[in-house]
Amino acid sequence: MRLDPLRIPEDAWSHGEVLTALAARDIGGLFRWITSLTGASQGRIGAAVGLEQGYVSRIMAGRKVTSIDVLERIADGCRMPDQARTTMGLAPRQTAPPTGPDRRTASEPVHRTWQEDVRSAAELWRGDVNRREVLRQVAFSSAGYTLPALRWFTAPDPAPIIQSGRNTVGQPEIDTIRAMTATYRQLDNQYGGGHARDTVVRCLHQEVTPLLTDGRYDHGTGQRLLSAAAELAQLAGWQAYDTAEHGIAQRYLTLALDFAHAAGDDGLGAEILAAMSHQATYLGHTTTGLDLARAAGQTARRAGVPVLTAEAHVMEAHALARANDERACAAALHQAEQALDRADRSTEPQWLSYFDEAYLSAKFGHCFHALGCNTHAERFAVRSLRMDNRYVRGRAFNLALLASVHAQQGEPDRACAVGAEALTLTTQLRSARAVRYLRDLQTQLAPHRRLPAVRHFTGRIDATLGRRR
Repeated sequence: MRLDPLRIPEDAWSHGEVLTALAARDIGGLFRWITSLTGASQGRIGAAVGLEQGYVSRIMAGRKVTSIDVLERIADGCRMPDQARTTMGLAPRQTAPPTGPDRRTASEPVHRTWQEDVRSAAELWRGDVNRREVLRQVAFSSAGYTLPALRWFTAPDPAPIIQSGRNTVGQPEIDTIRAMTATYRQLDNQYGGGHARDTVVRCLHQEVTPLLTDGRYDHGTGQRLLSAAAELAQLAGWQAYDTAEHGIAQRYLTLALDFAHAAGDDGLGAEILAAMSHQATYLGHTTTGLDLARAAGQTARRAGVPVLTAEAHVMEAHALARANDERACAAALHQAEQALDRADRSTEPQWLSYFDEAYLSAKFGHCFHALGCNTHAERFAVRSLRMDNRYVRGRAFNLALLASVHAQQGEPDRACAVGAEALTLTTQLRSARAVRYLRDLQTQLAPHRRLPAVRHFTGRIDATLGRRR
């Protein structure tokens, strides 16, 4: 369900002018009709269908929409009835009878098959490689995470992952995907999401897609293949998030979660739900971030991985801190500490190795900083810097956090000294998040701009990152 429904009467879809526009896939004409019928602005239409307002404007000015994925998004956002969907050449919404009071209603879509997930992923990866403009106009929507999270818990057990393709897929191909993912993850931590994102996407398109679509594998191999593909797709989503391509990141993470469900990989599913929570909270959607963190926690407990449970609790705590719920935040942080104390680090997945005491301290620091508890925030921010130096981006984040705490404490000289270290590391990164943290620090220091240290430091920021527009 979209956050801003357009409330188009169902009988309006039978008007002749609407049917003509649908048959021609004249989305610009459709949007103009919606505006005349409902008075909806371009921004409101964009919010409903998950597209940037500027892209809606270009569509209304005549730009054609050919991507099936985007047409489906528009149909869903407009709540098109099946007659309208089929007129536009889309499949009708599949429905299933409800099986109990806690199940979905008959008007909601059933779970997609893993083959449909693969086709959607292949289209996304191909479009991303070809840098299709439509992908970059898809906006992040907190509502866009509601259905994937619901599917994770309510969808029936996945069908067997069996395919009789032309080329045999075995453990060597799966191990290759995992090895590439590990390498790209190291590069992501060291240089930021923008460094290797294009390479990761090409890998998904050129190497992983043929294995999924043309491979021959039994169920066990198919599960491991989908799990490996989900892990790499999750990394691509995380890289897009780090480069502020939030709509694209949302699509990658959503498809990665669907793959993890089909593969029966609860551990990876919990990690992906935690990443979704991270993004939602970062963008200010704290309610969605909280719901996703709790979904991650429930999944982590089902997977029996205490480190994942700890991660889910700190994501929950951060959302609560951003919502200014100090008491609930403190309880979630305490649960995170307890879960990490119970963890056997020797048996966890390799992709969880980043979650250590330093990472936990950084999350504590962010929570206390959001709550205005500066003494606690400073202590944990300092502790977070006792970290593995391979995590260059993480160190830049943690330095920016400490500098921000100093600024909030009314210590601009200390804030500038620590911020200068963060700036030096940020110049080595391609990370929009690292830039944002420095810009936020620059804003915090604005009341002290006449001080020589502040004037010098903020001048360095502008010289390095460019002046703010």
